[in-house]
Amino acid sequence: MTVLFRVYRDREQPSNPPPDKWPQVTIQLPIYNERLVVRRLIDAAAQLDYPRDSLTIQVLDDSTDETTAMARAKVALYQQRGVNITYCHRIARDGYKAGALAEAFTQTSAEFIAIFDADFVPRKSYLKHVMPQFADPCVGMVQTRWGHLNAKHSALTRAQSIALDGHFIVEQTARSRGGLFFNFNGSAGVWRRHCVQEAGGWHSDTVSEDLDLSYRAQLLGWEMRYLPEVLSLGEIPIDLPAFKRQQFRWSKGSVQCLLKHGWEVATGSGSLWRRAQGILHLSGYLVHPLMLLLLFSSLAVVLTNAAGNLPWGILSLAGLGPPILYAASQVASYRDGRRRYLYFPFLVLLGLGMSVNNTWAVAEAMAGRNPSLFLRTPKTSALDLCSPDTRTQIYALSSDWTSWAELCCGLCSLVTAMLAFGRYPGMAPFLLLLALGLLYTASLGLEQSWNVARKRRWHALKPRE
Repeated sequence: MTVLFRVYRDREQPSNPPPDKWPQVTIQLPIYNERLVVRRLIDAAAQLDYPRDSLTIQVLDDSTDETTAMARAKVALYQQRGVNITYCHRIARDGYKAGALAEAFTQTSAEFIAIFDADFVPRKSYLKHVMPQFADPCVGMVQTRWGHLNAKHSALTRAQSIALDGHFIVEQTARSRGGLFFNFNGSAGVWRRHCVQEAGGWHSDTVSEDLDLSYRAQLLGWEMRYLPEVLSLGEIPIDLPAFKRQQFRWSKGSVQCLLKHGWEVATGSGSLWRRAQGILHLSGYLVHPLMLLLLFSSLAVVLTNAAGNLPWGILSLAGLGPPILYAASQVASYRDGRRRYLYFPFLVLLGLGMSVNNTWAVAEAMAGRNPSLFLRTPKTSALDLCSPDTRTQIYALSSDWTSWAELCCGLCSLVTAMLAFGRYPGMAPFLLLLALGLLYTASLGLEQSWNVARKRRWHALKPRE
């Protein structure tokens, strides 16, 4: 992907002049219990620089808390100002986000539909940068790059921002311009109505409705484009339990889509290279159960002296791929890219530490357990990070059993690494790194869970005025 990025990043993309008449666009804002960010989201959508007679905003609210009253009030305010904005509240969350999008799809006749999650703040010029791409009738979707409102909040958010930049700056650019399968990321993208209809609409049989629809559309021959120069700012989870929930959903949804579309991708039309890259794209999260398998098999190999004379150290060369990809993303897009990259070691620990959490997600996908259960990632207003009480009392999550499993696996990996140093030293560095990653996520998750519980107890005991 890094090589493809270097080849294609300076290649001129198809460009079209602004149309004589801007097409009809509907902005869909799916929300669920987002009281901390819902006002900001609606404000940003209402302030988009686009002809008012060609723009409709749909607020799709499945909330069960005071988010509903906030959203209703904002919608009523903008309606009074002449903005074409509607509010839809579902009592039953049938199909979760996919269900909300599918129902709203029937309530608009606009030719194009843009989607923004609750934590995003699109820039005013967003639509005028994106819509000219649809002058080509073969283009079914245009995705734009995600930026970060709170990347500098902590080492955890800095590590996540590097990971997201690697995906959005390097991988998405390489895939889209290289003619490979790539995907709508669930937010900050625009769909052509006819493309959605022809691909069968939004399905709720996976928890990655965005990836699912992307592959169905591309398998039908629709072209998708990516605009890395168009930035849409969003929030990064600030707590490890929230990040783990997000990763769980992404891991599970990717494997569900692999099971759903893998055979058609592998045997369909297109070059062998494109089909192989599509399978690798869908199966990327399988690396996590493979890492745990490596851990436990390494322990057996070390204890039984079964490794023979294999050059285990050579396998470490495969580990050069991610550092190069992430370094390329930082240097190519930021003036202070080298300084940002100093937080890459935290990303290494975080990525390795996610192996237990994401293995459980893969197992659920393989077993068909809770196939459509969509667990939202809690959002926290990046503009209000100085008030931790608000943050922890409303939507904060506690750690689950995976933190204790990470602790056990981390200790196992540490013991295996110590044994390997004396017998098969080529195996030891990765095992030691895996141990550090697992112990890092375990300690961070347990610490944050303890802090949430402590602050909730304090809040419960605090006298009310």
